[in-house]
Order: sequence, then C-alpha cells, then structure tokens
Amino acid sequence: MTNDAQVFDPSRSSPCLTRRSLLQAGMTGVAFGVLSPWSSWAASSGVLVNDVTLLNPVWVNRLLAPRTTDEIRQALALWAGPVSIGGGRYSMGGQIATEDSLHLDMRQFNQVIRYSPEHKVIRVQSGMRWRDLQTVIDPDDLSVKIMQSYANFTVGGALSVNAHGRYVGAGPMSNSVRALQLVLADGSVVETSRSTNTDLFHAAIGGYGAMGVITEIELDLASNVTMERQVHHMPVADYPKFFNDQIRGNDQAILHNADLAPPYFDQATAITWCTTEKALTVEDRLVAPGQSYTFDQTIMWGVARLPGGPLIRKDVVDPLRYLSHPVVRRNYEASRDVASLGPIATRNSTYALQEYFVPVAHLNAFVIQMADLLKAHDVDAINVSIRHAPPAPDSCLSWAREEVFSFVLYYWQHVGVADREKVGVWTRELIDIALAFGGTYYLPYQLHATREQFSRAYPGAQRLFALKARFDPQKRFRNKLWDKYYVG
Repeated sequence: MTNDAQVFDPSRSSPCLTRRSLLQAGMTGVAFGVLSPWSSWAASSGVLVNDVTLLNPVWVNRLLAPRTTDEIRQALALWAGPVSIGGGRYSMGGQIATEDSLHLDMRQFNQVIRYSPEHKVIRVQSGMRWRDLQTVIDPDDLSVKIMQSYANFTVGGALSVNAHGRYVGAGPMSNSVRALQLVLADGSVVETSRSTNTDLFHAAIGGYGAMGVITEIELDLASNVTMERQVHHMPVADYPKFFNDQIRGNDQAILHNADLAPPYFDQATAITWCTTEKALTVEDRLVAPGQSYTFDQTIMWGVARLPGGPLIRKDVVDPLRYLSHPVVRRNYEASRDVASLGPIATRNSTYALQEYFVPVAHLNAFVIQMADLLKAHDVDAINVSIRHAPPAPDSCLSWAREEVFSFVLYYWQHVGVADREKVGVWTRELIDIALAFGGTYYLPYQLHATREQFSRAYPGAQRLFALKARFDPQKRFRNKLWDKYYVG
C-alpha cells in the first residue's frame, strides 16, 4: 500500500552497465549484456523501502521489479550482496528489507501459470494479489480456499508468513498449498511439495524469505457458495462452549470469528457466515476496487480516538452494523479492501497489529490477563478478534503446534522513540503471558520480542536455521527479522 521506492520495469527499461556489475558478471564468466539484456538496476545511491505503518524505513542499495523467474535468477547471479523480498508491504516490522540489499519488489510478478477449474486448482506467480486471483476464478464460481480477511495481500507474502483467516477448520494457508517453486541462493530453481524436497517446502512456508524467493504457488480452490451472516452476543466466558456447540464440525459454517471490544473485553460478538439457499441481498460478485470508504473511516476514527469511543461502538455502531443478515457470495466477503479501515499511518501515529496463539483450554484465562495488561498500560486497543486453527505443526515456524485460538489485537500508537519503547514493554509482557500458557506470538509485526522469547516461541527455528546454513551459507536472503533473530 505504501512504497517510496522507484520501481524499474524490466520489460521496458534498457541495460545499465556499471563497473561493479561488469566485474560481477566477469566473475561468473558471463558478460552482463548477455545475462541481463532486460533490465536496469535502481540507482546505486540507494532506494527507500517502507511498510504500511511507515515505522520501518530501510535504505536498500538497489531495487528490481521482476516479471519472470529467469530475471530473478540472473539478478542473483549479478548481485553478490544481501537480498530482500517484498510483496504487499503489510508486514509491520521490517520483514521486507535490510540495509544495502538488492530488494526484489514482487508486485509485478503476478501472472497465472496454470488454471484448471474442473480440478479446482490454480498455479500463480507469487506476486499476484488475492483480489486479482479472485477476478480470474470468480467467473467459474470458485473461491480462494484460505486467505486473510482482506484481499490486498500478495499470495507469496501470505505464504511467507503462513497466514490464516476466518475459515472454519481450515487452519493456515499452507493447508491449501499443493506445491511451490523456490529460487535458492545459488540461483537454482527447485520444485517443492509435501512429497518432493519436503524440508524446503516446510521451511519456505512461514519462513519470511529466509530460504529463497518463492516464485510460483499451486493452490487448491473452493466453491463460491452463498452465505448468510449470523451474529450472536455472549459473555466471553461462554464463548468456548458456543464454539464447541455451534461452530466446531458445522459443515455449513464457512467463516467465523468473535470480536472483543474495549475497554473490558468481557463480551464476545460471534460472527459466522453459513451456507444458505436464501436469495442474495447483495448482487455484486466481488467488492469493486477503488471505492470511497469515507463513512467507514470516520466511524473507525471516532471509535479509536474520541472520548467514550468504545462505548459509542458498543451501544451504537455495532448494533447498527449487525442489525441485518446479509446474504452474499463467498467471494464478495473475501474480497474486502483494507482501505475500508482508513489510512494506516500518519506522520505522528499509526494503527498496528499483533497476534497471539493460545491452546484452546486457556482462552478465558488468557483473555482476563490480556485485558488487565492492556488496561494497566493504557493501550489504545481498538479490537481483539478471536480466530480458531487446528494443529498445523509441519512448518518450521509453526504457530499452531496444537489446536489454538488466536487473538488478533488491533491498536493505535504514537511513533516517537519513547512511544515505541512503551509498546515494546507491554508487548514483551503479553508475549510472556502467551508463552506461560504454552502458546506463541505471530512474527509479521514489530520486532519487540527478545531473542530468548523468539527461541521459546519457535523451537522449530533451529531446523530452519540448519537448512539455511546448508542452502544459503553466505546469508544472502535477509531482512530485519532475520538480522535480529537468525543465529547461524
């Protein structure tokens, strides 16, 4: 959504010969003009790359926007320094860049490779956004099987963080992936799956670019069913029983989450989208891009910033929001635009996310301690969304080694040094609470966790690091996440 870097289009730009590139090409035994007749590098004086929070400006050395796998391979042959990879820029802690790297901006790497509607499978380049993929498959009444709640993210970015959504019983995105193609540090291209190059498959998924560049992804698809929204209100202490009785094992329940509103987080609003034979109340097949969300953004601002905003939400906004029972196609609800949340960042403040995963038996105890901590630190929390995931232990950096509830915390903060340090204090305390319950925290956000907390939360990182030492011994693939936590 925000990227200050100048993008160079490989299909339109002319060769740019520099002394350094010629020397590097000579070292590989191939002339630069032969290896790279398709592209020019960004200016070697540096390019500024940032994410949606604007909290993590990083000066990279050069930027390249590839369109083909061969362009990526050639870039790796020519560039001897660190390499970083960026998609939609929605990670919030520098996971897309590191200083003086060659930055691969993947957003033009967005073509369909193969598509079989009859088999409900599609293979795409990793820079394709979910919303563009939906445009391809919607005419065949097919849907993405597992994705985030908003459609702005790239497929490769979602896989690199092993994202999840609200899909009942589905777990992380990895559960819908048949295979992926990976370009390694030496420029070799490998096909990986659960039966081929298995270690690389499980290391690349949720690996935050540590192993290489994910270039192609083969996905299972689902039917574009018609759904009706159902809303139930209850004390949060009653939610586990509601989930077990009404949601778990319910074949009609497609999407589900529960929202906890500040300041007390003691009441749960459960939102479930269930299959139905009722007539559509919204005829649109997909949410049209480029809409104005001024009203939604004003409401969001008021709830977050005005005195008494949480009570306005509880007594006015939410009752009006959930008054109706809309009937929509699955693709319509899945094609929501993050723009509806309003501007993420300004010069002085930003909205941000954190997420914690806790074994299902500890939901109530975690909520109580989380609420007490947020109140004690006067956190400007806007919402906590509860999701569910079955065990998915195969990824090296699995966040669901057993069945978990996740808690997605959406909050607002100032961006000064002291403000960031304050957020770091309560974040580390909240991580300790999750760890005490046998849970973990999610890695795409600000890097406040200590190395010791990272190691406790992700014991499988040692398996990832061993593979990285084998396939990337020079530590070419880097970003701020691995600058802080990778030990190898």
